[in-house]
Amino acid sequence: MVITSTQKLTFEEYLNYQGESGVCYELYRGNLIEMPTPTAIHIKICEFLVYQFRRFFAAHNLPIVAIVTAAVRTEENSCRVPDVVICTQSLWEQVGAQPGSAVLEFEEKPLLVIEVTSQNWRDDYIRKRAEYDLIDIPEYWIVDPNLLKIRVCSRPENEGSYSQQEFLPGQQVQSVQFAEFILSVNQVLCPPLVEDLIREEEAQRQQLEQQNQELEQQNQQLEQQVNAERQRAERLAQRLREMGVDMDSEL
Repeated sequence: MVITSTQKLTFEEYLNYQGESGVCYELYRGNLIEMPTPTAIHIKICEFLVYQFRRFFAAHNLPIVAIVTAAVRTEENSCRVPDVVICTQSLWEQVGAQPGSAVLEFEEKPLLVIEVTSQNWRDDYIRKRAEYDLIDIPEYWIVDPNLLKIRVCSRPENEGSYSQQEFLPGQQVQSVQFAEFILSVNQVLCPPLVEDLIREEEAQRQQLEQQNQELEQQNQQLEQQVNAERQRAERLAQRLREMGVDMDSEL
């Protein structure tokens, strides 16, 4: 935990604080804390998780968003910036309409927050867990690419504090809030580039579109053949009638 300044800030001062460009800050009990520059794997994990959550919410038509760099107020003069925040769309729009930094207040609780560990991993496991638990955030993920595990903290029914479950490589991690959201631990800890996933999905979409076009062409050809046979049968019936052959009476 790197404290940027000995000067204490109030929450309101933090909302409008203009620090060094490109640097993200948290507030812990009035102390301004400079967050470390994320590593490449840190960024890849965050992008992968956001992408997968957004696909899931869209596929299930849920008015829920997955966002990054949004802050969460945890104490009177404390504000954390999880790597990923999951909240309702209406709440995010409400936050976006407020002046100053994008911060979810005490009454604006996210559904799920995710921290990807880095140099300040002790904060993720101890201090931030306690803060998120204290303000009743229903679910908290700690993704640890160094120890190769994902810890999911949640509050079971009728329990007053977090319980936890760990997921290791070779297993699948499952959200408590969204039971159908399941990912491979291996893929989360060593994720593909989101751009590659988008290209793969686009290739599959184009292939499916081509297959549909081919099927439509086959249906059109079949319909043309059926119409041609119907017209041939009608001409034959007309010819027979002209010859005095009544097919109905013959039958």
